[in-house]
Formats: sequence, C-alpha cells, structure tokens
Amino acid sequence: MEERARSCLLRSRSTLVKDIKASYLMDHMISDGVLSPDEEEVVKEQAAALLEVLLRKDNRAYISFYNALVRENYGDLAGILHNDLPLVSPEAEKSFADGCTSFLQMKLSEGGVPQRPVVFVKRPELLNQIQKKLYQLQNTSGWVTVYGMAGSGKSVMASEALRDHTLVSECFPDGVHWLSVGQLDRPDLLVKMQSLCFRLDQNQSGESCPRPPSTIEEAKERLRFLILRRYPRSLLILDDIWDSVVLRAFDIQCRVIITTRDKSLTDSVSGLRLDVPVDSGLEEEKALEILSLYTIGKVQKLPDQALSIVRECKGSPLVVSLIGALLREFPERWDYYLRQLQKKQFKRIRKSSSYDYEALDQAMDASIQVLQEDYKELYRDLTVLEKDVKIPAKVLSVLWNLEVEEVEDVLQEFVNKSLLFRDCNQRPYLYYLHDLQLDFLVEQNRTQLGELHTKVVSQFQKHYKKGPPTSGDIECLYWIRFLPHHMAKAGLSQELYSLMFSLDWVRAKAQILGPAHLIKDYVEYGAILDKENGVVRGQFQEFLSLNGHYLDQRPFPDVVQLALSQPNSSEVYRQALLQAKQKAHQGALYLDWINKHSLENLSRLVLQPHQGSIYYACFSKDGTKIASCGANKRLRMFKSTTGEKLQEFQAHDDEVLCCTFSPDNRLIATCSSDRKVKVWNIEKGCLLRSFEEEHEEQINHCQFTNTSRPLLLATCSNDKFLWNLNKASSQNTLFGHMEPVNHCCFSPSDAYLATSSSDGTLKLFEVSSTNEWKTIDVSCLFPEKEEAEESEVLVKCSTWSGDGSKIICVAKNAVFVSVLYLCVCVCVCVFVSVLVFLWDFESKKKVADCSGHLSWVRCVQFSPDGSELLSCSDDQTIRLWETNKVHTSSVALLKRDSDVLFEETGITVISTNNQNQLQMWNGTTGTLTFESAAQESRIRCTCICRQPGLMAFGQEDGTVRVLEVPSGDTLTLQGHTKTVFHCQFSHDGQTLVTSSEDTTIRVTSLLRFECVILKGHTEPVRRFSLLHTSATPQRLLSWSFDGTVKVWDMVNGEKIQDILCHQGAILSCDVSPDGRRFTTTSADKTAKVWSCDSWKMLHLLKGHRDCVRSSRFSWDGRRLATGDDNGEIRLWNVRDGAPLKIYSRGSKDSMDSLHGGWVTDLHFSPDSKVLVSTGGYIKWWNVETGEALQTFYTAGANLKRIHVSPDFSTFITIDNIGILYILKKVVPEME
Repeated sequence: MEERARSCLLRSRSTLVKDIKASYLMDHMISDGVLSPDEEEVVKEQAAALLEVLLRKDNRAYISFYNALVRENYGDLAGILHNDLPLVSPEAEKSFADGCTSFLQMKLSEGGVPQRPVVFVKRPELLNQIQKKLYQLQNTSGWVTVYGMAGSGKSVMASEALRDHTLVSECFPDGVHWLSVGQLDRPDLLVKMQSLCFRLDQNQSGESCPRPPSTIEEAKERLRFLILRRYPRSLLILDDIWDSVVLRAFDIQCRVIITTRDKSLTDSVSGLRLDVPVDSGLEEEKALEILSLYTIGKVQKLPDQALSIVRECKGSPLVVSLIGALLREFPERWDYYLRQLQKKQFKRIRKSSSYDYEALDQAMDASIQVLQEDYKELYRDLTVLEKDVKIPAKVLSVLWNLEVEEVEDVLQEFVNKSLLFRDCNQRPYLYYLHDLQLDFLVEQNRTQLGELHTKVVSQFQKHYKKGPPTSGDIECLYWIRFLPHHMAKAGLSQELYSLMFSLDWVRAKAQILGPAHLIKDYVEYGAILDKENGVVRGQFQEFLSLNGHYLDQRPFPDVVQLALSQPNSSEVYRQALLQAKQKAHQGALYLDWINKHSLENLSRLVLQPHQGSIYYACFSKDGTKIASCGANKRLRMFKSTTGEKLQEFQAHDDEVLCCTFSPDNRLIATCSSDRKVKVWNIEKGCLLRSFEEEHEEQINHCQFTNTSRPLLLATCSNDKFLWNLNKASSQNTLFGHMEPVNHCCFSPSDAYLATSSSDGTLKLFEVSSTNEWKTIDVSCLFPEKEEAEESEVLVKCSTWSGDGSKIICVAKNAVFVSVLYLCVCVCVCVFVSVLVFLWDFESKKKVADCSGHLSWVRCVQFSPDGSELLSCSDDQTIRLWETNKVHTSSVALLKRDSDVLFEETGITVISTNNQNQLQMWNGTTGTLTFESAAQESRIRCTCICRQPGLMAFGQEDGTVRVLEVPSGDTLTLQGHTKTVFHCQFSHDGQTLVTSSEDTTIRVTSLLRFECVILKGHTEPVRRFSLLHTSATPQRLLSWSFDGTVKVWDMVNGEKIQDILCHQGAILSCDVSPDGRRFTTTSADKTAKVWSCDSWKMLHLLKGHRDCVRSSRFSWDGRRLATGDDNGEIRLWNVRDGAPLKIYSRGSKDSMDSLHGGWVTDLHFSPDSKVLVSTGGYIKWWNVETGEALQTFYTAGANLKRIHVSPDFSTFITIDNIGILYILKKVVPEME
C-alpha cells in the first residue's frame, strides 16, 4: 500500500474504529477479493481488527475499503480517505473489478458505486438492455428506471452496467455518483442530499467546502449548480426509490438512473423517461451457479438438496443469495434451509449481509405497506390465486364487485409497485403474482384462507345465478377451471357436491377444457366427494374416463346422448334420461341403449392423443406419466391417472416408432423412421442430444438401462444394432444378427441385453463386455409343416421376468418362455389383432381378454407396480386397464350378419357369434332366447321368416339351413358350391331365396322342395331384392360386381331384363316404395336412377368423390339419399335428379372420414323428415336442413347395416367387435 494511503488510515484509525460496523463492510471487501474467509474469521466484526488486517494489504484493499464506506452511507468517513486514494498498478488492475481500466475504476470509486456482490453471475441480456438505455442519455438529460420486485437484482445490475469503460468515458466522463436512498422522511432525505453535495464539493480540489444546505430546496439548488456547472456530463444513480417526492428533489435536469419497485414514480418528473424491467426469476443453471460459488465452488459437487432449494427460491436472486450466504456459514444446514423454504418460514431466512431488511418477509411486506388501506385489502384477496395462473381483470371485477375499468386502475397500481405482473402479449391483459409473492401472501393470511376462498365462491354465485359462463373467453376459462378448487379450499362441501355431481357442469367444463381437467378434479377432490357419495363420484369419473376421447372431438358431442349409454343404475344415466325426456318435449332426438346391461366396460381410461396410428406407449418409471408416439411424428406425455396432457411437441421428421423414459424420469428418448435417435429433457421439453450418423435405416426400438449408473441407451435398426451412451457417438456396435433387429431390452439388473430379430433368433449380450452370451433359435421351435406354409419366423419382441430368470419372446402367433440355462420353451397363447390377452405363465392359462380396440394393437405394457396395463392401437387410442379387474369375457361376440323382425307383439333379432352359433334375441328386453349348436362351416348370412319360429342361414361351404325354433330342428338345402352371401324368405314364408359367390341365385319352395336356379351373373351375387308390387308379385331384382342388374321371374327362372348399369362393380341397389323406380350405386363414384317400366336410366347422379356404397329412397318417393366411402351423404330430387343437400360436409373427424368410415346403410323416417345413416357410428339427420340431429357412438366401428322399425322408434345394429345395440327413441313423459 502506498505510504500516503497507509498514513491516512493510521491518522484516522480512532475515528474509523469508533463509527464503523465491520461486518457490513467486509461483505463488500470479500466480494472484491481483498479479504479471505480466514481473515473474515479473524476479524469477527471487530473494527480495530479489520484495520489491522487492512494495513497489511495493498492499494486494492484501501480502494475496496473506501468503496464499502460509500456504499454503506459512511460518507463523512469516506471523505476523510478520499484525497489519499492510491492508484492501482496495471498488474493489479487485471485482477481487480474484472479488469476495469484505471480511469473507470477511479470514476466508480469516487462515485461510490458498490462493488460486485460476494457471488455474481452474469445476466447479459438484462445488462445490454440497461446499457442501451444509458447510451440514449449521452446527449440529453433524462431518467432510466430499472424496476422489479424485491430481490430481483435491480441494484446489482445497475452497478454492473456502469462497469464499462466505453459507456462511462463517452457518455459520463464527468463521473458517476451513487446514492442509496430507501424509504426516507424529509429530514433523512436532506441528509442524503447533503452527503451528495459534500462528495461533489470535495472533488473540487483546492476549494474549501461550503456549509451544508439547510433545507431540501436549498440542497436541490446546490445540486443543480454542481451538476450543470461542474459535472454536466455525469450520471446520478438513485438506488431503491420508494417515493416520487424523492425524485422531485433530484429533478434538476441531469442524467439519472433509478432502481425501484414502482415504475410509475418517474411520472412526476420532467425529461426523457426510459424503462428497463428486471425479470423476477433466474434460470436454474444460474441459481445453482450462485449456490456453488457460495459453498463448494463447482455445480457438479452440489448435494441433491441444491436443486430443490433453487426451485423453492422461485428464481429470486435475493433468496438464492441469502440461502447461499447462510450455507457458507453453516454448510451442514442444506436440509434445514430447504425445510424452511418449503414451510414458507420466510422469517427464518434472515439477514446475512448489508441488505436493508432483517428477513425476507420484511422485504416483501415493505412494498405492501406503502399501499392505500383499501388497496391493501384488495391485494390480500389475491391470496386465493394459484401459482402460474394468469387472470383477466374481469374475474377480479366479479370478486371485488367493481367495474372492469376500476379493477384495471387498481391492478395498474399493483403493477407499478412490482406487486403484480402483467402479460401484455394477450388481449385482454392478464395478471399474475410471482411465486414468492404468492407464498408470502399465503403465509401472512393462512388463518383466513377459508374465508377468502368463500368470498370468491359467494361473489361468483351472486354474479352467475343461472349457472357458470359458457362463452369460452379467458374469464370463463378461469371460473370453469378453478371454481371447484375454491369450493374445496373454502370447505364448501355441499356446493362442491352439487357442482361436480351435475351433468350440466360436466358438459360445460368438458366442452371448454376437455375431459382431462374434469377427471383430474374427481381424483383431486375424491376424498371430499366420497364423504357424500363415493359410488356417484366413481360413476361420473368412469363416464369421463371411458368417453374422454369423444369429448375431445369437435364438433362437441351431445353429452346427454353419451351418458345414456351408462348403466341404468348410474346417477349419470338417471340425469341424462331426465334431460333427454325434457328435451324430447322440444323435439330433440335421443336414443336409449336398452340392452347395454350385457356389456362390461373393462377399460379404466380411454385416450386419443394422436391423429394417426399409435406405434408405442410406455409408463414412466414411477408410473405417474405415459408417453406415446406414432405416425403423426409427435411425442405426447400425459398423466396416467387422468389423461391430462403434460407436454406435446414434434419429435422427428418422420414416423416416431418408439419412446422410452430414463430411470430417473428426467429424460425421454425417441427413435424414428428418419434414422435419428433423440434424447429430450422432459421438464423443459427441449432436445438434449441427437444421434444422426450411426443408423442407415429406420430405428425400430430404443430402451434405457434400468439404473442410471451408468446410463446407457440401446437402439436397434433394420441395418444393424447399436448401443448408445450419452456421448457424441455410439459406444459399441453389437453384431450377430443376419436380419433387421426389431426389439431390444435390458435385463432387470442391466447385466444382459436381449435382441429380437427377423432372422428368427433371440440373442443375449453381456452389457459389460458387449459379447454375445447366448443365442436362442426360435424358428426351429415351429413344426416343419408350419414352416412350409410360411418360411420366415420373425421374432417381434421380448421381455424379462421380474427376477431376470426367464426371457419371454413373441414370434408369429405364439409366445415362448425361455428359462435361462435350461432353454425350455412353452407355447402359451395365440394372438388376435384387436384383442389384448392376459396370461398366467405359471398355469399357462388365459386370465383375461380385453376388447375395445378397433384395429391392430401395436404395444402393451404393465405399469411399474403391475396394477395397470396399457395398450395402444392403430385405432388412434390408448386404453388403460386395471390388471386385477379385467377377466375373460363369458359373452360370445356377435358377427355383423344379422336380421330383425319387427312385429306388434315384439322384436326378434338373430345373428351369429364367434363360436359360429346362431343366436336369437328378444329385441324388447335385450335378452338371449335361443342359441343353436355350433356349425362346422362359417355362417355368412341369416334371415327370419315372418311365420313364427323359422330362421335360415347360409354358410361358407354353400350349405343353406332352415332352423325351427325352439325345437332346433334343421332342414339342410344343398346346391350352392361356394359361400352363400344373402338369404331371404318370401312374404308368405313358403319360399327361401339365396345368392352365392358361385354367381347363382336359388329360389327354393319349402312346401314342394323344388328349386329354381337363376343363372346369368358373371360375378358373385351379394344381394338381391324381392319386388312386391301387385303387378310383379313373383319378380326378383339382383345385382353383382359384374356391373349388371337383372330382373327375374321367380316361378320359371326366366330372365326378364338384363341391364348393364355401370362399368364398375354395383355396390347397392334400392327400389322405390311404389315399385316404379330403382337406383344403383357403384365403385365408379356414380349413382343412377332407373325406370321399372321402361328399364331405362332416368338420371345419372354425379358428385361423389369416392365409391358410392349405399342408397335409399324416401317413403314418399320424392328424394333419394346416397352415401360414399368418404363418409359423405348426398340428397337428390328423384323427379329431375337435381342435388338438394350434402350432409357431413366439413372437416373430417378423428377417424379421417366424414362419417367415421364408409356410409354403409341409410333409412328415412315414415314422414321422410329424418334420415339415419351408419358408418363408423350412427347419425340422424334433418332431411330439410341437413343438420345432424344426433350421433350415437358405438364401442366398435365399421357398422354394416342398421335395422329400423316401421315407426322409426327402434334401431338395431352390431359393430365390428360384436356388440349388439338395441336403441329405443326416448319419448317425453306424459304431463
């Protein structure tokens, strides 16, 4: 240290020791690096000891001590040292103040600019913003306001912005002057102004200091003179401003930067005004860096609690720094301070530096105390808000019973004082609290939380007396989302029951937010709801879980109609039926599924996360999340309990074939047909690593190890198998398979890796050495006969038993279990495309079959605890099953070939099942009344005779059988040589007509046992129609894929007409009710109307863009409806062939069709006002307007036909998974 500086310290020792508080000064000196922690321990807050240490230091220590005095408002003492400030050497400059030049260091020291804190991390974007604003003051006076909430780092960043030689030398060459202000009364403000005047006067060497100004006005004029005359290009820094009175005292036409929590303060001053908002949160990496610098020095060595502490600090630089400083003093207290943060014990997070407030809660409370009393009460109401939730002013206008404009004025005051944040990117503006502010409010008002939430509910009920808003705007979204939350927090159990056990609420919330939020509510508030009625809560939750994929569709389905498919004992069904009867009075159409009691819903949750096939889905290691991927190139994650979407993003440029969670659930890997493997950070949804070089073909599967030490990722491909570590490239390539590798999986201990290949083998590799350990030739386990039929044996996938002693693999239609070391293999199951089977390997028995998927099941997986099973399918759904609740169904599944007889005495339904039995059902009650013996040849068609007790069916081998019920006596008719496609009794029941793949039609008299064979078609005859007019009582009209329609005399077999109607296959034909016209539809995308008198074409109907598959005349004969394979229905005028309406026009639905599939059948009501159609589901239409009146979603799809009663009140069909639907029109109750 220079002798002059040392002498000044010795001369002033007694004065300094008497007045200074050493602990406050040491923080600054430690941050400058001039004091070590050991020296801090020696000093122990003793001023004399600090000076002893200081006298042994160099010039840097003197300058640091001087700056600390200025920063801590020891202006008089700093004045004693000022004239003897030494110069630092060039070598010292490099290690002092981050390389500041001597010019800059002198300016900062003279101006009292505080040094960097003990620990400092860079925030370059914010720093650049402040400096850009300061550059705008280069040639003019003005104000730069750096504003933000308590502890956001305003002062630190303002001082850091000045550590720029170019900025200070070009814009403020006359110096920078820092003044710490805080909350002051007028006498204290005068002292601050006197201190600044003294500092500026002292800088004028050779002049005696004038007397201090005695009033604020005099001090203002003195500062105006000093700044404008002596320091015209200087910068004044006013730190921590609370009151506009302070700013007006410094409104002297100079350059000023202020730090404050209230950005509106500069409204009271003149000149240019510029604002810089300080973001309230640090990124996790920055916050961890601060902790490490306070404690260990390296982020990698921080304990596990560090990340939790950072998250509890909510990104606040102040809180992170306070905790870091405390941990530096008490390094064993990581758990303790984490607990205090989690408990919101802000008073325990006490001052460990020269920060103005003794504890964190005081710092936050200071901003509230400057509010008006009525504003304090309004701010207290914000305690009920949820974290990370932004609300519009309209919500608070309901809560506060104020006009929206009045609310906006109040909120502006909160925003100005950094008590609230505003999102200006949306209209209307949205407002939100920082997490720390909300935590503070909750802690302060903990005893009043119930009362505050009750106020919210009460105000809502007063404002919305007719029910919740349904507008869908941002205000509506808040109430729909959080009303149950407020009721639960307020302890308003009865109000919560009434709300959540209401089908109206389900409709309103599902339409606006989707079903996942509703399911989450029933789970979250289940304990409260169960006190009222746990059964009803379960019924509502089950309804949402099983119909959620419908409730996500747009247009939004009719919730009442969906609820009518619930069990009759369900409260959901009871409310739906009541509403359906009420709406039926107003002309609404609803259908009651009367035989649904025979169907059990085994799925716990049905989701439709993607548009397109789902190739893979998997549980996270803790079972709380599910990830799915598929043909739409996206990855989606959602909660396994409710289906609520957590994240979704495009993962690849092509189909995503597989995804897998890391053991700690922090990462997820995906692989794709684009030949890339990607690893993602789940929490941030960002890409961490992409492996693009190793694979030359699509990557079929990927899997992480089961433990993180070490964390390995295995991938397999069509060209080779790779083993990827978290490096830039693969760690090892495992060779051995001769064909593509379809699947890979680690053993439970990660000791082995199993690979399944199209070469018919299963290989096991040692993970440690990557050497092949064992090969199991699965192809040799199939019989030679089977191999001859299909030479390739593809091993699709494999999995390990829980103890790692068995490896289970799938090849062809069989599962093999290999006991390692013994290699004993047992075939235990056969697979069906759309079913999920559950097997007990010990007993080798099937314990459950899970039906519900409509297409190929791509993947199945157990949850980590085995309590649940998920399956995903090409039908775009994921189904979750509870393992202990699924079981083998005792109900035989029906086939879609059916017939129905509607009579005054009742309804009879016949169909075949998957056991190849003919079944008869009572269509009124939905009960099974008869079941035939199983047939050897598959039954392909059925029909009922109008005469009691007679049925017939045709089989694949060409046999036709007539069955008498209930005796079961059978008459066998031979003659057809191939599959019988259609059979029908004549009206008098004395004749049976059948058509076949052998191109013939056979007319058999059941009285005389005589047969007339109608030959002429060159392609299979799938359907025919009996002409029932009085003029043609014995005629038959048939059509075929050969494009022709033929008219026959059924008595003598004569071909009356042979008409070439289309060049393509004829798919349907219908005869008008008066028998004067018939229509044909074709694969050539056209329909035609023909005369039954002249047998000539009347109209060619063009417009369909796909095969026209169905047609039907209205009962009045004036209209014709046609349906195509694109799901479109068109209505035509029969008289002139003009198009009238197009139904289903608009966006395609989730099945990529306008009707969920082909339009396979059409029927008009007797008054020709309503049309019913079948496709992927059933729809009813208003014929005149084209409006959809109702939609009934079947569990399966691809409905073949629908049977309609003459009075249009009963509808019967069977879906492709064998479920029978007997639907009765709901009629209003008689008043």
